[in-house]
Amino acid sequence: MILETRQWQGLALLLLLGACLYVLAPVLTPFAVAALFAYLGDPLVDRLQRRGLSRTMAVVLVFAVMSIVVVLVLLLLVPMLVRQVGHLVEQLPSYVEWLRARIEPLLVRYAGLSPGDLGSDQIVDLLQAHWREAGGVAAGVVGAVTKSGGTVLGWLANLLVIPVVIFYLLRDWDLLLARLHELLPRAVEPTVTRLVRDSDSVLGAFLRGQLLVMLALGVFYTLGLWAVGIDLALLIGMGAGLVSFVPYLGSIVGIGVGVVAAFVQYQDWLHPLLVMAVFGAGQTLEGMVLTPKLVGDRIGLHPVAVIFAVLAGGQLFGFLGILVALPVAAVAMVLLRHAHERYLASGLYGAGDLANPPVGAASAATALRSDGPREPETPRIAAEAAPAGGATPNAGSASTDKPPP
Repeated sequence: MILETRQWQGLALLLLLGACLYVLAPVLTPFAVAALFAYLGDPLVDRLQRRGLSRTMAVVLVFAVMSIVVVLVLLLLVPMLVRQVGHLVEQLPSYVEWLRARIEPLLVRYAGLSPGDLGSDQIVDLLQAHWREAGGVAAGVVGAVTKSGGTVLGWLANLLVIPVVIFYLLRDWDLLLARLHELLPRAVEPTVTRLVRDSDSVLGAFLRGQLLVMLALGVFYTLGLWAVGIDLALLIGMGAGLVSFVPYLGSIVGIGVGVVAAFVQYQDWLHPLLVMAVFGAGQTLEGMVLTPKLVGDRIGLHPVAVIFAVLAGGQLFGFLGILVALPVAAVAMVLLRHAHERYLASGLYGAGDLANPPVGAASAATALRSDGPREPETPRIAAEAAPAGGATPNAGSASTDKPPP
């Protein structure tokens, strides 16, 4: 009865936490961003501490490096991406004409459309109308924001809150973890500690390793497309790198967009083949070097689970949900593994019956599994129970029926 009460209390606490996250999602977004940066920077702070620096000085150095990197990205990368997006909008009629010339014959042949139903002028006019509509909506939003001083102040406050929270979280990260550890009930403390350790291993592998893989692939694709001569090299390369957290998705998206851009720009087959070679080399680099070295095999998130987590997080909690979807999915995977282990060891699964099979069942199962004679194995429990001093029981006495003298 007490166990059931605790389970219902835990379920009610989870529901209450989810409701609070849903209501406070806009307010919690800057804190989630700050917690993400603090989690990424805490290992560097700990490493500097081990080298003799104080916690505050280590935090100042790491915070300064992170701030410089973010400012450089905003000052250098964002304007270049904006220029390439403008170039894409200018070249949009050319892309539409190329797609119409290749796709319309297929639709006429297999879909029963008559020639002229997908005229380039109609498609361009439709896209331009949507662009004007989107521009009008954007202008309306910008106008509303500029007229509302409270909204502008709220955005500025969020931007100012993020670095302040990052600094204090970096400084007090270990202290906060120690306080949370002290609050754990002693009955569940070993289990919770093990789950937190496993979750930290998975999160560290994903957030640090996978982000480095995404950045490296984005740089590689960008440089490769730039060497080929694609005008939209930065936009295509960085976009493919950002979506590469789903296996093969970055290469598929990059090849599709890059091949179309190469065909439209050069009107030959050489440059599309070079684009495919760039992404093939990037996929090989990811599978053989980047992922094994930077990520390893500790994540184990299925691509379908990754896509579902991102879409579900965005649907439920907006930008905050997208931001925390993959970390939450990684932690949920660790919890599901623990629940699976508990289920296999429970009476519901029948572990007790499997531990004591009927007479002859074990020998039959062994005969079915064996490919030939095997050497007898030392029982694991007996090996672990051996004294630490190195004195081990005689192996021959275990097979006799005589009691020890």
